[in-house]
Amino acid sequence: MVRLPLSQEQRDYGRRLGALLREARGDRSLPDVAVAAGLSAETLRKIETGRIVTPSFTVVAGLCRELELSLDELARTLTAPCDELAVEQRPAG
Repeated sequence: MVRLPLSQEQRDYGRRLGALLREARGDRSLPDVAVAAGLSAETLRKIETGRIVTPSFTVVAGLCRELELSLDELARTLTAPCDELAVEQRPAG
């Protein structure tokens, strides 16, 4: 079975997911979070950098559990229009 190429929208979504997970990881080391979530450090690195843009649900759920992220909030953030995200991420002041 041949896998269809990902659309630009899917690639952008994956990069946004990676950035959100990286932000949620904060100061915790990548290897520590990866192992605690049941992943290799290289897999988490690829997700965070957008090289894996379609991780499985179980991988995302495991990372959310370890990072104490709500799957609902993650989904809401990822599906928000880009202009809405720009407003949310704008520094106060």
